[in-house]
Parts: sequence; structure tokens; C-alpha cells
Amino acid sequence: MFSIDWPLVGHHLGRMLLAFALAFPLGWERGRGRDSPGFRTFPIVSMASCGYALLATRLVGADAESMTRLLQGLVAGIGFIGGGAIVKQRGQVQGLVTAASIWTTGAIGVSVAYGRIEIAVALSVVNFLSLLVLTPIANRSQDDPSDRG
Repeated sequence: MFSIDWPLVGHHLGRMLLAFALAFPLGWERGRGRDSPGFRTFPIVSMASCGYALLATRLVGADAESMTRLLQGLVAGIGFIGGGAIVKQRGQVQGLVTAASIWTTGAIGVSVAYGRIEIAVALSVVNFLSLLVLTPIANRSQDDPSDRG
């Protein structure tokens, strides 16, 4: 009926777990907010993106054009998820950074699937450091009444 290639299962599982692990710090940082989508969303998006990309690489007859269509679909789908994080309250738009970070987690997953671990690590580190360093600066500037024009 069908056979299971256990070494390949282990290889793919390792990739998906790596995608999960690289996105987890982003979810943890974003998950601290009261209105955040939570720390689970980010690693799951990364892992799922990795899974879809791994599937595409194993399709019979997969070529650059089909890979491009897969990426287009992933980008659109992740954009839809990120759009759910964007909220307009009292004339202010909130959640753009969270939405952009969700989008980054998709790129992390695809990078891991395609074996570009250096890109995945760079995306994770730079996004996490941006959140860690720039969020307090942005919050201070929003609290400063002299900063409003």
C-alpha cells in the first residue's frame, strides 16, 4: 500500500522543529502583550511554512515556477493571518509589528525547508533584536506628548 521512509521523516521533523525553535523567541516576545495573538502562533506558522515548502520540494516535476507559486500562496496566506493581528482603535492602528513578525516567521520556515539555515537564523535574530530593542523606544515615543504632531 505505502511505505514510510523513516530517515526522511526524521530529517523533515528535524527541519520543522528547527523552524519552530527559531520562531519561538519572536512569539514569546510578541506574546507578552495583552492583545497579542499569543506565543504559539509564530512557531506554528513557521513550522507549517516549512512543511508546505518541504512538500513542494518533493513533488514530482517540481520546478522553479511551481516553487514560485507555492511561495506566492504562502505569502498571501501568512499575510491573511497577520492581517488578523492588525486592529484600529481610537484612531490608531496597532499590530503592524506583530503582523510583520508573523510574516517573518513564514520566511524562517521556508528558509529552513530549502536548507538556507543561515537566512533563517539571521531573520530570527534580527527580528528578535528589533523587537527587544526598538519596542521600548517606540513605546517611550508614544508616551511623550511632545512627540505628537
